[in-house]
Amino acid sequence: MEKLRIYIDMDGVLANFQKAAAELPKYIDHPDLVLDFSTFEPMPGAIEAVHKILDMGHEVFIATTPPWNHPDSWGQKRNWIAKHLPELSRKMFLTHRKDLLIGDILIDDTNTRGQSDFKGTWIHFGQNGFDWPTTVNTIELLTPVENLLNNLNK
Repeated sequence: MEKLRIYIDMDGVLANFQKAAAELPKYIDHPDLVLDFSTFEPMPGAIEAVHKILDMGHEVFIATTPPWNHPDSWGQKRNWIAKHLPELSRKMFLTHRKDLLIGDILIDDTNTRGQSDFKGTWIHFGQNGFDWPTTVNTIELLTPVENLLNNLNK
């Protein structure tokens, strides 16, 4: 059985950064420097989608970029994963260079951290119709048929 190695970004992909930022006063220019990342709501369908991808037998990791000037966010992101996706608690990469990750798929909503130079397939989440259902369907299509048959027998 061939596994894909899949990296998933947090903010705007798994965790609803935009909703939390919209609730701040308008005069705050850099919400990423004041928000508590551990309190974000999951993006609609995100947790279920990750479980579907895990059920396909793939290796899944979190690849997130914490704000450099908000070091508390590093632990807050870890706490968010522990709460919502505890099976991935020890599968996190904190990086400002996603192009250095080695894997098959990167699911990310921005293109400012080397995503376009990622050596595998970059799914630009939120663009070109890539929401969670489309992303899961795309990964299913990339999964060898034997993986799908093996999962049916579980």
